[in-house]
Formats: sequence, structure tokens, C-alpha cells
Amino acid sequence: MSIPLRGQVTDLLLAWGLGEKSAAERLIPLVYDELRARAASALRRERPDHTLTPAALVNEAYLRLVDQRLPPLEGRNHFYAVAARVMRQVLVDHARSRKAAKRNAGRAPLPLDEAPPIVNERADELVALDDALAALAVVDPEKARLVELRYFTGLTIEETAEMLGVSPAPVKREWALARAWLHRAISGAP
Repeated sequence: MSIPLRGQVTDLLLAWGLGEKSAAERLIPLVYDELRARAASALRRERPDHTLTPAALVNEAYLRLVDQRLPPLEGRNHFYAVAARVMRQVLVDHARSRKAAKRNAGRAPLPLDEAPPIVNERADELVALDDALAALAVVDPEKARLVELRYFTGLTIEETAEMLGVSPAPVKREWALARAWLHRAISGAP
């Protein structure tokens, strides 16, 4: 498969942003392999028995992207950043629904003091990360965007730097700060 020209992808993104639905249909075959690779990278961080496959994650993200009213996309990098955010939402929604299903597990509701503590640790971790990331976005949106790109799409430092239009050094520094901030937020440390 040949790599599409950046201009072709950007043209389709701009057309999609202007409301041309057929542009989204023509775009997906051009970016599918890249999105699938990023989804596979994101899923490697999940539990080994995760029920979503990279293809399912990309398909669900695509459906959500098509259903949303997107702001005008400024190009390829902006699209991948939006796709990373949507994949994050899909993973978090999946974790939350899995937690809810495990809590209920076909049993009749019990009073809270009688309910056994049935949770999936990975789902809890992902939900906690999402909550912490939402808090980080309020304080520092750029660091939150960097975490989405690195964690949820598996970009390397260099790829993230290219996507953000900066050199790798500040990305390394901001990545370390963001990770420390998230660790404190998740662990409840002061």
C-alpha cells in the first residue's frame, strides 16, 4: 500500500470539516493503517484479555468521529490528535461499562453494605487515569494533549514532537512533568 500524500489527507480533512460527509468515507482508507497501529499501541497498555481489538477500537472511534460535529480540522496532525482523544473516550467508556457489568454480574441488587467488592483493576486504573487527565487538561491543556498522544496512540517522543511542531527535548521534559502530575493525582499524594 502506498503512503498517501499529506496534501490528499489534508484536503479530505478540510472538506470533511466543511461538512462534506463523503470526504470522511474517502479519508478512512488512507489513514486506517496508521490509526490501527496507534490503536494496537494503545491496547498494549491494557490488560491482556481486553475484549477490544485494534480494528474494533478504530471502527468505534471512526463511528464517533463521523457522528460528532467536528471543529475545522487544521490538517493531519490535528486529525490524529482528535482521533487519539476519541480512542481514549472509547477505551474509558469500555472500561466503565465493563466495571458496571462486573458489579452487577446478573445478580439481584444487594444493599451496599452486603455487596462484594468486585472490580477490574485495569478498568479502575484507566478510569482513574481519565479522571486525572481531565483534571490536568484544566490546569495545563498542552500537557494533557501530550499525554493523549503518547499514552493513547503510543507515539514516540520524536513522533510526538513532530506532531506538536517542537523539538524532542521539551516533549521529554513535559512528558516527565505530566507523568509526575498524573501519578500524584491518581495516588492521592499531596
